[in-house]
Amino acid sequence: MADFEVDAMAGFVLTRASTGLADTTIRGEISNVQQVRDWFGRPLWEMEPTDADTYFGRVLRQAAAGTRHARAAALTTYFEYLHVRHAVELHAMTGRVVACPVDEMNRPKGRKDARLRIPPPAEEIERFFSGWAAELAACRKFAPTARNYAAARLMAEIGLRAGEVRQLDLADVRWELGRFGKIHVRYGKGARGSGPRERMVPLINDAGRTLKWYIEDIWGLFDDDHERPGAPLFPSERRTEGSSSRRLGPDTLRCAVAAATRAHLPGWEGRLTPHVLRHFCASQLYLNGMDLAAIQETLGHSWIATTMRYVHVHREHVEQAWVTGQQRAAQRVEGLV
Repeated sequence: MADFEVDAMAGFVLTRASTGLADTTIRGEISNVQQVRDWFGRPLWEMEPTDADTYFGRVLRQAAAGTRHARAAALTTYFEYLHVRHAVELHAMTGRVVACPVDEMNRPKGRKDARLRIPPPAEEIERFFSGWAAELAACRKFAPTARNYAAARLMAEIGLRAGEVRQLDLADVRWELGRFGKIHVRYGKGARGSGPRERMVPLINDAGRTLKWYIEDIWGLFDDDHERPGAPLFPSERRTEGSSSRRLGPDTLRCAVAAATRAHLPGWEGRLTPHVLRHFCASQLYLNGMDLAAIQETLGHSWIATTMRYVHVHREHVEQAWVTGQQRAAQRVEGLV
């Protein structure tokens, strides 16, 4: 039975890979299923709705909404796999009928993305980057600090995600395309775990100037071969066995933004993150007159409703509707008088 459980999990991984899901999505699903299995202590097909009640009602009672949703979704998907692929075998071996313990009664409710991210005002972001730039003159490690500064500016200027920035190659910068040049984002976030979505992002909003300064003055300090295929745009200080630079780690930019916030914008400590810089970019583009469809394309959103949540602070349709209503009311009163 233990061997069958291992084989079933391996088959589940292969099945999810065959759908074209990104490796990170599959790893997340497996991690969530495994954590439920570790808590349960027995094969998951023995899990009953009452067990799920206990798990979500007590063990995950205080967990973040996103964690609860992800855990329930992964468990539901795994049981669908067991039902489609192994229901007959499991019934023959155990006499059990495969049924998902997560049902309409205990499924976690609410939206996992309900939290609003309100970015700092433009003058505070300017003070943040000005302080970070001044730090370059006296910092202990100039090249890594300048690299992190340039990457953060790209996130604030053209709305790149931290994960997208670290996956960029030097060859992804295409100066010859468009009026300002473009950057080829090859590992954009996929919708519903569908895998990387590519897009071309124009180097607007001074992003071209930031990138030109970084490539001409900073990139060479990492002593990498600019002609090597796959040379990272933002390399790590660490090197591979072949003496070529590695790619940035997944948490490097988040830690750098956190440290810079603590030093230069302490009022936002713990709140200013790479994703908040992305929200700041969307809001500034909207304030500068760019329409929502263009912002959606720049940020790589599948749905314009997602883009609308990024610029919610500056959209004034509610205020404008109220002013218009007040004007109509005033006109009716004048007519009566």
